[in-house]
Amino acid sequence: MERGLQAPDWFSPVTAQVAVRAATDACLPRRQGGVRPLRRTFDVAATDTPAKARAVNIAPGSTGSQARHTMTQRPTLFVSATSRAAQPTPLMARRTPWRSSLALVALLLSACASTPLPPWPGTPPAAQARAPEALPRVQRGTVVPAPLGQARDGVVVTPLPSSPPAPAAADTAAAAPYGPAVAARFAAPPTSYHTPGLAAERSSFTTNAELGAWLRDVAGTAPRGATLARVLSLGASQHGEPIEGLLLTRAKDTDIASLEANGRSTVVLIGQQHGDEPAGSEALLVIARELAQGLLEPLLDRINVVVIPRANPDGAARGTRTTANGVDMNRDHLLLNTPEAQALARAVRDYRPILVLDAHEFTVVGRYLQKFNAIQRYDALLQYTTTANYPEFLTKASEEWYHQPMLGALQSQGLSSEWYYTTSTRPDDRRISMGGAQPDTGRNVNGLKNAVSLLVETRGVGLGRMHIQRRVHTQVTAITSALRSTAERATHLEQVRSFVARDIASKACNGQVVVEAQATPMQRELTMLDPETGADRTLKVDWNSSLALRTVKSRARPCGYWLAPSATTAVERLQLLGVQVLRIAEPGALLADTYNETARDTTERADVRGTVAGGASIIRSQVTPVRRAIDVPAGSFYVPLNQGLANLAVAALEPDTQSSYFANRLIDDLASTARVMKVPSLVFEDTDE
Repeated sequence: MERGLQAPDWFSPVTAQVAVRAATDACLPRRQGGVRPLRRTFDVAATDTPAKARAVNIAPGSTGSQARHTMTQRPTLFVSATSRAAQPTPLMARRTPWRSSLALVALLLSACASTPLPPWPGTPPAAQARAPEALPRVQRGTVVPAPLGQARDGVVVTPLPSSPPAPAAADTAAAAPYGPAVAARFAAPPTSYHTPGLAAERSSFTTNAELGAWLRDVAGTAPRGATLARVLSLGASQHGEPIEGLLLTRAKDTDIASLEANGRSTVVLIGQQHGDEPAGSEALLVIARELAQGLLEPLLDRINVVVIPRANPDGAARGTRTTANGVDMNRDHLLLNTPEAQALARAVRDYRPILVLDAHEFTVVGRYLQKFNAIQRYDALLQYTTTANYPEFLTKASEEWYHQPMLGALQSQGLSSEWYYTTSTRPDDRRISMGGAQPDTGRNVNGLKNAVSLLVETRGVGLGRMHIQRRVHTQVTAITSALRSTAERATHLEQVRSFVARDIASKACNGQVVVEAQATPMQRELTMLDPETGADRTLKVDWNSSLALRTVKSRARPCGYWLAPSATTAVERLQLLGVQVLRIAEPGALLADTYNETARDTTERADVRGTVAGGASIIRSQVTPVRRAIDVPAGSFYVPLNQGLANLAVAALEPDTQSSYFANRLIDDLASTARVMKVPSLVFEDTDE
């Protein structure tokens, strides 16, 4: 059943009141700058006792710099201070029959400028908040340059090609891991891209020192005028190599406050999480230059862009997939054990992008030749967020506003594409799987931050420098398409994000939440290449589809989670992800579900490829929630679920999944956490100051 204004099975008069409150709060007038003043009130969920609703009693502490606030039960909507939507001013709940409440919600959402969904064409006006049928190609009133701007006098740019691909270079097939017939399928593009690592005489790709120098040169030579460029120091790798990015904007300044004030959405582009996948990094150097002084610069009238060309400098230096300590950092975005993943998490938390695009490369020969006697056919493999609890409106925006235009952009350049897929490293496992449903990759974790999160993979692993210009061209084409889509849809995207953040927050204490989901097995045809003739070869394969997830485990959605004082590591990681965590200032009591462990095993963490590289063994527990009253001490923590990032907290804190903080020992004991099932009345420290 579609969400929106359709009443789900669990909908009640109480949840109707919560929905009415969410919609009404969203329509309250904003002060100048478009942001309501923040309240130091911690309403953590919607209670089921509206008749007993009481005003919040704010009791500042008499000593110290940390104010204390008493929180009492009250039905309300809370939006984290880290989200774009500020906290709503409370209204008293009113008893309203749920059917009329739904109609009132529809009216409020359609009239409110800050939270309604965009006017999805093909949907009747009375049902515009329901899942849309078709999206408009171009946002009305938006002007995006075509062909993405023009070169200016005195500026050297890399033009985006518009002509058919040129014939393959004579030496393209010489060192390829396949014959000339296959190599001929991948002609060189008509445009030659230029970065330090793409120079014809080079045997290696751009070094990290060259990458930093390139970013500084771009920032220093950006034309004077509205465009500003600043090199960002995001962190350091395990070997001390800088992880750097470039911010490009037409805000008044490059600080985060100025970006917020300019009202433009932000995009974060990430390359080379895996060190042996260089095309994304080289392409992002080209993109950075074009945004600063080339054909893409006009897009900055609509968006801000943060370019992070290389997330894994140590792996790039060694030409290996993993970080220096052998960890696959693209499976570390929920746990954040590596400094490289932490650097990306800080960037996404601080800049709050509406789009995160992750550039990778995939294996071309290897196990595909071994298992299927065939070679990968496609230039690009694409996928967006596919994990449990990802909002359906963001899925639809990902598909219709990004995926479909990207397919068209690639096709217009003579480049082939397919859904992202991979296969296990086990020789006897012939299943083909899309990117996984686990909430641990950048694609899925960034999606749970209520962003569109895209994976773009080009053929490259195992090819060395073969076809490097075509690989970079594929990345440039796909990334340019995503940037253009964001510029065309920026206002609508922010409306969708505001809507889903409030929708997620309003569900605290109500309904079910998916704890674990899996891809759906099916069969489909997949086209590969004959290794001898280079001809297409169509295979019927067992295919695990992440586009259709199966619920493996679900539970009643709690009001929040309690964490023991010892869970400081988990708290730090949640805060790094942007999740709001409150410290309990005085002892109190909670009605909670504690976890009764019924079975335990120690195993390896795995994904669709096999064992996750660098991961320690994990605890796989089976648990049964047990309802009871618990006493909680001062210094322990509360993670409210009436916040926009509630689904990210669920992914981290439900203990019986392989990605959870308990399974991976960031929480040391099941007794250190509990599911809070009734809105607590507690005193919290104000940790925002």
